[in-house]
Amino acid sequence: MVIKREIEIPNLSGDKKRRLYVYLPEDYEKSADRYPVLYMFDGHNVFFDEDATFGKSWGMNDYMLKSGRKLIIAAVECNTEGNKRLEEYSPVDFVYAPVGAVEGKGERYMDWLVNTLKPSIDHKFRTLSDRAHTAIAGSSMGGLMALYAACAYNCVFQKAACLSPSLWIAPENILDILKKSDFKKDTVIYMDYGSKEMKNHAKSKDALMKMVTFLMEAGVNVTFRIVPNGNHSEVSWEKQIPVFMECLNL
Repeated sequence: MVIKREIEIPNLSGDKKRRLYVYLPEDYEKSADRYPVLYMFDGHNVFFDEDATFGKSWGMNDYMLKSGRKLIIAAVECNTEGNKRLEEYSPVDFVYAPVGAVEGKGERYMDWLVNTLKPSIDHKFRTLSDRAHTAIAGSSMGGLMALYAACAYNCVFQKAACLSPSLWIAPENILDILKKSDFKKDTVIYMDYGSKEMKNHAKSKDALMKMVTFLMEAGVNVTFRIVPNGNHSEVSWEKQIPVFMECLNL
């Protein structure tokens, strides 16, 4: 069951409404159990094709129903105005030729997610709210944000899935964030990149290798994959769901 609600993020987009999707396990209404929570970026692309930007979602609702996994998923729609998604989903300032300078507001976004959204989800639903049962996931800029969340908010998120993370935007600055993070030794991070998207950005390969190497040296439990024939699309990311869900033990 997926509940759709309209919410606001006042410190980022004022009173503009955006959609919050909350997936509840099939037995939620019949059970008194509490459940782990997975937070996901680009919520409109997570569950249903009819809501997805390009007409194809991750199909997360179908996967959850078929797999029978017992967890709650909270996914928020991105800001669709102009370059606002790039701003909200980046923890650093960067320059991207097609749009110019981008002011990173990822820290502000994560402050809202951790201090406003998460307490609301924990209050309204029967969650296991502790760090060991809290994970975060995303793709592309959302994959970058999932990595950032696992670093800067490691006391909140034990697990993160970072699919096709946009590390190329400012690799040295992102690596600096990793180096300043205080990782707990039980941190689990899944990261992948499609073999067919490696050519999209010249800095991707070098950035990936540096980030993964640092995480391993920091004692993080890392799973890193180059996905054969994988590309930068929901079709490709959907195929990785069973892999990262198993890696994160969700």
